Amino acid sequence: MNLIEVTENRNVTGDIKMNAAYSQFRHLLEELNKKELTPPIIETINQDVLALNATQLIGNNLKKFVRKKQLKIVSLVEKELKIVPKNHYRNMWLALGMSAFGIPIGIAFGISIGNIALLGVGLPIGLAIGMGVGSKMDKKAFEEGRQLDIELK
Repeated sequence: MNLIEVTENRNVTGDIKMNAAYSQFRHLLEELNKKELTPPIIETINQDVLALNATQLIGNNLKKFVRKKQLKIVSLVEKELKIVPKNHYRNMWLALGMSAFGIPIGIAFGISIGNIALLGVGLPIGLAIGMGVGSKMDKKAFEEGRQLDIELK
């Protein structure tokens, strides 16, 4: 069982950003076709593609709808099969590193010096920690063959 292809929406013809969103969605489906997917996941993805093909939305609402369906598919595949796009973990851990590591480090640094205004010093440290952890996880996913050859923007 294969994935259904996205049909060209006639409301997209002149919009460069919409063309890019549709192109990225098509490329995601092509990459997923190369992987071994289970029938329930294929069915769920096909339902999303059919909903996208049948939509009558235009403009920004259509672009949001395409991104929403793309995010839903990526999170489903990540959750069920641990297959992720390039730099997925890096982008996810960047924010987690800043909030989970950077803020506590900044608070500890600010309290130790006696000036809580130095809270922001920990943010770049947390950013670096998060990017390091995420990059390591992306490398592991690549080595295990769980990475799609697409980077979502």
